[in-house]
Amino acid sequence: MAVALDSDAVVGFLDRGDALHRAADSAIRGLLREHRLVVSVVTYAEVLTGARLGHHNEDAVAGFFSDLISEVLSVDVAVADSAARLRARQKNLRMPDALILATAETSPEVQMILSGDAAAAKVEGLSCPVHLLR
Repeated sequence: MAVALDSDAVVGFLDRGDALHRAADSAIRGLLREHRLVVSVVTYAEVLTGARLGHHNEDAVAGFFSDLISEVLSVDVAVADSAARLRARQKNLRMPDALILATAETSPEVQMILSGDAAAAKVEGLSCPVHLLR
């Protein structure tokens, strides 16, 4: 089983000053014992952009993705279609978040999404549950 991490979960894990750090650190370390961790290419781009803007250490970000993430899942037409469906149903859902959720939803091996975003946890009709960091 794989668990998809959204950008908030990754940033929370990497940034000791983040409000979600303790919860993200505990959750990710626990998940690593039994599950593969994956991210959407959108999460990869968002977190890497933060590093290149100086919000995170770029070496730590690169190490996180190379050491802890089993796969970066791509966005294709099926993912885009799913994201459009999610976004049309929930208008307050931002498109990057819809793409992250859709990437996880369309990947058969993903059985859970770990998120720090309360809006993501409220999205109905996903094929895999969203576990909200608290």
